[in-house]
Amino acid sequence: MQISNADDARLAELGYRGEFRREFSMFETIAFAFSIMAVIGGVSSTLSFGLISGGHVGMVWGWFIPCMFIMCIAVSMAELASSMPTSAGLYYFSAKLAPERYSALASWITGWANVTGQITLVCSIDYTVAQMITTAIAVSTDGSVILGAGSTYGILIAILTIHGLICSAATRVLARINLFYALLTVGATVGAIISLLVCSGDSKVSTQTAFTSFENNSGWANDGWAFLLSFAAPMWSLTGYDSAAHISEEVSGAARAAPIAILVSVAAVGGMGWILIIAVSFATVSVPALLETDLALPMGQLLLDVLGKRGMLVVWSFVIIAQFLCGAAQGVDASRVVFAFARDNALPGSRLWKQVNPHTQTPVNAVWLVMAASALCGLLGFSATAFSSLAGASVVGLYTSYATPILLRITSGRDRLVPGPFTLGRWYLPIGSVAVAWVAFIVVLLCFPTSQMTDAVDMNYASVIVLAVFIFASASWVLSARRWFVGPLPNIGTIDEKEN
Repeated sequence: MQISNADDARLAELGYRGEFRREFSMFETIAFAFSIMAVIGGVSSTLSFGLISGGHVGMVWGWFIPCMFIMCIAVSMAELASSMPTSAGLYYFSAKLAPERYSALASWITGWANVTGQITLVCSIDYTVAQMITTAIAVSTDGSVILGAGSTYGILIAILTIHGLICSAATRVLARINLFYALLTVGATVGAIISLLVCSGDSKVSTQTAFTSFENNSGWANDGWAFLLSFAAPMWSLTGYDSAAHISEEVSGAARAAPIAILVSVAAVGGMGWILIIAVSFATVSVPALLETDLALPMGQLLLDVLGKRGMLVVWSFVIIAQFLCGAAQGVDASRVVFAFARDNALPGSRLWKQVNPHTQTPVNAVWLVMAASALCGLLGFSATAFSSLAGASVVGLYTSYATPILLRITSGRDRLVPGPFTLGRWYLPIGSVAVAWVAFIVVLLCFPTSQMTDAVDMNYASVIVLAVFIFASASWVLSARRWFVGPLPNIGTIDEKEN
């Protein structure tokens, strides 16, 4: 109770009244951030990126290299979350670190980028769950039932509906469920690693092949550029760790728990993911054979080749569950972002989206807005590049919102940050500089198509999604918002206001 009062006092200093129950412990917060980046689900969904853009090298080193830079971003974000533990998160950070004249604009840009990334991430995760289900159906029927785009979209809608119900539950329920999420994800990942290494037996490739064999299966003539495109896999898999900041108003001891959750979850997912990828690389005898599969996801074909039909379906069922739970956790995160942005009247219809259900004390309306918007984005499923487009849009949106407050921290906000329990000290400048430079590079990279020659069917629509939101947000700012949006809008003056 004493910790919760201290949390609410700090939140009041930041300008907000506590509206949620603080029922996430530190361990549950770590589990929540970890669950959103479900290791086994992320690797299974993005394996094709590495296979296409470098084969074994694309898988192994295309995962390892970006993780080093992602850790810089996570460390910088952890410092900000420790200083300002509020659900408003990234766009609040930007507002407080920007020059006063540009505070509202910085907040507006960061908020819209984050909302875009959050919603497309929900859609892309749930879309991969639908793909996993269609893969399981194809394997269980020995290939006699291959579901098309229409059926996959129907499954996506069903998944979004179930997730909407889960995300509308009370905070205590969500906190306890996330412990189960994390344990299942770890168990499924470890099980997959052991299964691939043991069951592949003598058919495993050599260490040299697993770590150094390069194959350019993309449409790009330049091998170096093709390899860079493999970075999309970890960049998508390691997103959403800002969730620890977004649920900080539901966390006990948030100023310590949020930064620890960010750091532990990113390090754990990055490390476990690389070990799983290495196991996959050793078990992959033929890269072209995996890419030629009729299954929706090459990982399903690899497990089928190594484990056989029954073994594959057993492991795959856990992969589906882990990714399904990952989508539920991301739905919670996205709804908190929408709620916080609406609380500051930054979204059309904010009065509706910022309401908190009196029974569950959760933003139920914001939950269903996220699910409806995700269903709309899911129409990209009828494109041949559906997942890469959704993944690219989510990475561009989220990492733009990650980098903006970090950029402000190392420029105009050098003397504006009040350090929390976790601080980088004088290291904030070099680490933040690396983080911002990496995001600038990756945002441009992920807007490129997977092939040098493309058409409407094979185009990477990430840039279209991001540009559409940018145009809408820019037009709204120029025509209207700049006159009334002032950034984070305090809804409390003192702690006594809450008590009265």
